Amino acid sequence: MKLLVFAGSTRLNSWNRKLAHVVADMARTSGAEVTHIELADFDVPMYNADLEARGTPPDVMKLKQLTYEHPAWIICTPEYNASYPALLKNTIDWISSPVKGDPVWNDDFRSSRGKVVGVLSASPGALGGLRSQSHLVPLLLNIHCWVAPTNYALGRAADAFDAQGQLVADAAKAKVKAVIDEVLWASQRLQR
Repeated sequence: MKLLVFAGSTRLNSWNRKLAHVVADMARTSGAEVTHIELADFDVPMYNADLEARGTPPDVMKLKQLTYEHPAWIICTPEYNASYPALLKNTIDWISSPVKGDPVWNDDFRSSRGKVVGVLSASPGALGGLRSQSHLVPLLLNIHCWVAPTNYALGRAADAFDAQGQLVADAAKAKVKAVIDEVLWASQRLQR
């Protein structure tokens, strides 16, 4: 099963980037074919319909293709002001925007329709970014994703990782693995 993993952060010491690394390693151990991307590696401007009218940026097209090719995704989202960050919203806005006049990419939801998505978050606070998840899930449903009902919000993230970036607590590892397992299980059954 092909799984795309990414965090909605580009901050160097982001807890969610660390969590995405853990997810990618655990999913590979579970037998998934994992593509782990960093959104900072893509030159994606803020979405603007006037800019889009001049041509969809090349890195947006790469993201569209990557998301299309992977039937399963896991997103690790930070929480900014009780919601997900602009970086994540901008990424989703671009991948779900049609490329007008293109016979393949003129479908708004070609990249996202039917994808099984697991949502995780990490935060230094006690709630672990849970409020960002509550805002992200409706957006994912709107772009026609299947959202896994099992999720996990890693609280007290400053104490959750060891010096090598691995999760310390067995309970946290088990909860992350439960999300991975459910996403892989569901995506295998929903693939056409």
